[in-house]
Amino acid sequence: MSVRVEVVCVNADGSEHRREVLTVERRELAMETLGMTLSEGKALLTGVQDFVVAQQVHEHLEGRRVCPHCRGRHTSKDSGSTPVRTVFGRVEVPNPRWNRCACQVEGSNTFRPMRTWLNGQTSPEMLYLETKWASLIPFARVADLLKDVLPVGDSVNQETVRTHLYATAERMEQELGDERQLNLFEGSDEDWEQQPLPDGPITVGIDGGYVRAAHKQGWFEVIAGKSVVTFRRDDEGEVPSAKCFGFVQTYDEKPRRRFWELMKSQGMQENQQVVFMSDGGEDVRRVQAYLHPFSEHLIDWFHITMRLTVLQQQTKALQNERRETGADISKRLESVKHLLWHGNSEEALERLGNLLMELSLIQAWSAAARRLPLA
Repeated sequence: MSVRVEVVCVNADGSEHRREVLTVERRELAMETLGMTLSEGKALLTGVQDFVVAQQVHEHLEGRRVCPHCRGRHTSKDSGSTPVRTVFGRVEVPNPRWNRCACQVEGSNTFRPMRTWLNGQTSPEMLYLETKWASLIPFARVADLLKDVLPVGDSVNQETVRTHLYATAERMEQELGDERQLNLFEGSDEDWEQQPLPDGPITVGIDGGYVRAAHKQGWFEVIAGKSVVTFRRDDEGEVPSAKCFGFVQTYDEKPRRRFWELMKSQGMQENQQVVFMSDGGEDVRRVQAYLHPFSEHLIDWFHITMRLTVLQQQTKALQNERRETGADISKRLESVKHLLWHGNSEEALERLGNLLMELSLIQAWSAAARRLPLA
């Protein structure tokens, strides 16, 4: 059996241009001969990509060949091509040099018509795959993976991936904009009221931690978290939109801008409910404070229970000193935890206030009570 794969380009006038891109030969059916092989798939993608690129460039050059001023045709100075790496193989893109039309008296004598869009030698999709995978696995593994699944040839190596990753990161950094200032919101209350009905609330969990630097060169703080849109109003059955983020607190010069742009990419509006959940640490509060006019800031349940657990442990010293008093305080702290879990924060704060008042009375004669950090 022989299967021939052809690609057909249908022009605007109805004419067609064909090219055979692959012929598959099969004699016997077996598991290893079922369908196309990986190498045949790569060859097919490469052939189709080359054909599509050739047709696109031909149509573009024909459209640019006529001078828009006098309708005369540009004459060629010389030919040439530029190699471009795409996800489906390396293609040679014709890049000729044409003479300037005689009706024009200003500008250079020659020009390359492809320069209006041909900037770089790697397609955006290829850059996207390289930078996405390079942020997750080593550069050498990215190059091996691309070679295994795509017809990229030997033009991809770890140095290429590294260079493209750094260049993309630098470009994104330059496009980010200036850092957002505190207490500076865009628009007014009237402008926010006129915005369309927003999607569901955005919940942001954010926390910080210290990571040891390489070669034991000290420590650095990393702020990381996740932003989740509860639901999309256009499609409430859609899976909630979530995005993760992270940055080094002492290195990043635009943490608030980066954080704000991430939420904006999720469709955040000024009239939308935004809830920040954190441990209440100073560095975290500095990032999230005043980013949104109607934001709510909560200490997450994990850090609340962690602090209450520490208090419970510290009441053991008071129980050793005065058993009944220490047991009563421990029980009341447990009731505060129960109230907070069920959302009754008002009564929980009232009980903590009463507890603090009683402890202040016995601190004069109890060293264990003075060590309880309830203030």
